[in-house]
Amino acid sequence: MTSDLLMGKECRSAKEPHPRPGISTILEPVEKDLGGFVVRRLLPAVGRKMVGPFVFFDHLGPVDFSPGVGIDVRPHPHIGLATVTYLFEGEIVHRDSLGKQQTIRANEINLMTAGRGIAHSERTGAELRRQGHRLHALQLWVALPVEQEQCEPNFHHYDTNRLPTLEQDGVFLRVLIGAAFGLRSAVVTFSPTLFAEVVLQKGASLTLPNDIAQRAVYLLSGAVLCQGYRLEPHRMTIFDAEKEVIVRGEEETRLVLIGGDSIGKRTVWWNLVASDRALIEQAKLDWSEGRFPMVAGETEFIPLPE
Repeated sequence: MTSDLLMGKECRSAKEPHPRPGISTILEPVEKDLGGFVVRRLLPAVGRKMVGPFVFFDHLGPVDFSPGVGIDVRPHPHIGLATVTYLFEGEIVHRDSLGKQQTIRANEINLMTAGRGIAHSERTGAELRRQGHRLHALQLWVALPVEQEQCEPNFHHYDTNRLPTLEQDGVFLRVLIGAAFGLRSAVVTFSPTLFAEVVLQKGASLTLPNDIAQRAVYLLSGAVLCQGYRLEPHRMTIFDAEKEVIVRGEEETRLVLIGGDSIGKRTVWWNLVASDRALIEQAKLDWSEGRFPMVAGETEFIPLPE
């Protein structure tokens, strides 16, 4: 979910340009077993650092936690990005250095804008930890445009009723960020950005928007036929610009669509993102010397990696 879990390692397995017309690249995840559950990282990847403004894509679970067990991502810093957390199942308690505390549940979004600097933690709540629970989540990072990299940090929570849905002809859509398919999300954006959840029944088809500069789909489950090629779960398929792309469910399938306009190159180091390496070096120094604001009620923190 965060670079705390994989210590900033990027996906190292990007396939060569794909021979099927319309498909640019297929990314394989880096998987890490964290003692009973798996995190899959798709972005950043060698040869493909971004899709639109998205610089980071992690898929956690689904995983069943026994009573007394949960996740504990200790306080850590961010700059130059907005974190997007979306849950299919379960709950996570967010706390940050702005004093915000928010439990996120299924079909809701937490959007944390780091700007010039924020620290936060992500943990399983005490009651849910006692009961045992199931967790299935995505976390993505959106790089901020240069003019907003040093903005004031902020946090927004969006209930499910602010994420519009549509269901017809065997296709279920939920637009999480941006606008597509006649729907517009309430989630704030910093540049043209799209993030949508799609469920296809077997045999149902969906034409992806072709007015988006960069597009990719990630299959959580099931399989689709696309450009004459079968797309499998836990792969990210990046499409050529402006080509018509139709995905058809070979079985019941859940996927997410991400994309948007390019905002230029970014450096990603640990949990820090910037267009200028000097900003990262300053943030590293500030975190190691205790100048970042801390998370109220937390005594632990993740030290700067060696």
